[in-house]
Amino acid sequence: MKNRCGSFVSGVDQFSACIDLGPKLVCTILMHTGDMKAAERTVRQSISLPPKVAAQVRNMAKARKLSASRMLLELVENGIETEKRKQQEFFELAERFRNESDPETAKRLGDQLGRMVFGS
Repeated sequence: MKNRCGSFVSGVDQFSACIDLGPKLVCTILMHTGDMKAAERTVRQSISLPPKVAAQVRNMAKARKLSASRMLLELVENGIETEKRKQQEFFELAERFRNESDPETAKRLGDQLGRMVFGS
């Protein structure tokens, strides 16, 4: 079967694209071999924000020349990374506390763990 560029294409998952650049026609064939992952689908999620938080998000987005939606995405991604980092730090501190033999150091590490769990 011929594509619009005049070249022959076979296979189910092949797509051709042609761009007319005046005197010449540029064509390409895109193939999906099954090894490539399909593009991640986005999930539409509705949230309600207090007016002050919504205003902060809009102001941050405006300052960075982003949409409010993109700014929220970045804030959520940063928050997730921060939570993962805090959890990792907690487990590392708990491991050090468990393996500590010096009572003074163990007390200091225990106090740190308490602050992490219950706040300062």
